[in-house]
Amino acid sequence: MLQPRLFWRSVPTSSRHTCLPCLVRQYATTVEPVARTPPSSPIQSTVTTSDTSTKALQTNGTPQPPQPATSSRRQETAFALRTYKPRTPGVRHLRRPTNDHLWKGGPYRPLTFPKIGQGKGGRNNRGRVTVRHRGGGHRRRIRTVDYKREAPGPHTVLRIEYDPNRSSHLALLESNQTKTKSYIIAADGMREGDVVESFRAGIPQKLLDEMGGVPDPGMLAVRTALRGNCLPIRMAPMGSQVFNIGSAANRGGVFCRSAGTYATVISKTERPKTKKEENSEESNSSAAIAEPEQQKSKDGKPLSTSTANPSSPNTPNATGPPHSTGGATPSITTKPTAVLRKNRKKGEFVDVIIRLQSGELRKVSPDACCTVGVASNPHWHFRQLGKAGRSRWLNKRPSVRGMAMNAADHPHGGGRGKSKGNRPPVSPWGTPAKSGYKTRKKRNTHVWLVQDRERNQGKRRNKNA
Repeated sequence: MLQPRLFWRSVPTSSRHTCLPCLVRQYATTVEPVARTPPSSPIQSTVTTSDTSTKALQTNGTPQPPQPATSSRRQETAFALRTYKPRTPGVRHLRRPTNDHLWKGGPYRPLTFPKIGQGKGGRNNRGRVTVRHRGGGHRRRIRTVDYKREAPGPHTVLRIEYDPNRSSHLALLESNQTKTKSYIIAADGMREGDVVESFRAGIPQKLLDEMGGVPDPGMLAVRTALRGNCLPIRMAPMGSQVFNIGSAANRGGVFCRSAGTYATVISKTERPKTKKEENSEESNSSAAIAEPEQQKSKDGKPLSTSTANPSSPNTPNATGPPHSTGGATPSITTKPTAVLRKNRKKGEFVDVIIRLQSGELRKVSPDACCTVGVASNPHWHFRQLGKAGRSRWLNKRPSVRGMAMNAADHPHGGGRGKSKGNRPPVSPWGTPAKSGYKTRKKRNTHVWLVQDRERNQGKRRNKNA
């Protein structure tokens, strides 16, 4: 504190006002985004020497001063975080992702409702605390998000908004036909003005006409598997990244909804048929092979259908087309059974296997919804709150260790010093908290699980494995 005072006293009174601009501190600064180096053009080439210095040679051949060597891959994958000058200790370690494309105003009011009630404090309808470490926080409004996306037709992205209730961003859509607005989870890279579409209702007739009336898998993937589009997961190409994945046909997305999450489509397998379905197919095939013998005339020549049975309902007449009277059952070769038509229409025998980021492989319904791309705000997990008060603003209360409690409050409490009574880590109610303790009952098997994720089982994971 002495040096600034001595410096201020040494400055003359008449010239102190001229020093004010240079002494004013700027407390908030934004780190400029990393500029990606464009590819070298034919006019300007680069030459790399043995000392890893880069020299740019112009057309006349005069070299420029050497520049430090930088990795192009690191420049492409780098991102910027917003930092602040330490005006107070609370902003010294504050780090936030730079999202300058977000909407600066409030939410679309008709699609929100206030978050009120005892649920904010982790209480149930009886007032008992069911979720600890919740309470307080800033007042919020819940955004009504469309996880199903069943409305067909193109939708225009009006803006990308911040949502305090989730880590990912939201996109406000407007239908080009009905002008109705809705919120969806934004994909990474989605911006204002983009046009997205949902194909859950089926392939549009215009797209079918462009493909010649028959769906072409390659052209269908090129036209539908675009960022932000919603598809039945059976239409997603193999190896594509999807998020907001549903678990059933008539439900919304439940998997991969947080910031930066996605799943990969691994395979599409056919479910084995049951004995009942095999028997029905055998009976249908035998009925199609066994054709009735044609009636023959006295000359041995086969008669036409109209001559052989003039009273048949299938005989064309002047009153109407065939099957107009509805007396006979059509052949299986011309009209399949209802069961087979239903299975072929809805893809009953197909399962889609996806791989989550945890490494788990699981099956989902082929008619479940999914959104192409990666969930927005992928750098959210690099944030730093900077102080404890920001956690309180986010409705998070402090968490007290069990060893710091009394023996009456926690199994690890009491004793002299840091002692938990020679007991393995447990919850306040005595349930083991580590060592891979299983809570799922044996009869409640996970029928959709293909391969479980890797678990530590209370030990450190081997990095070399």
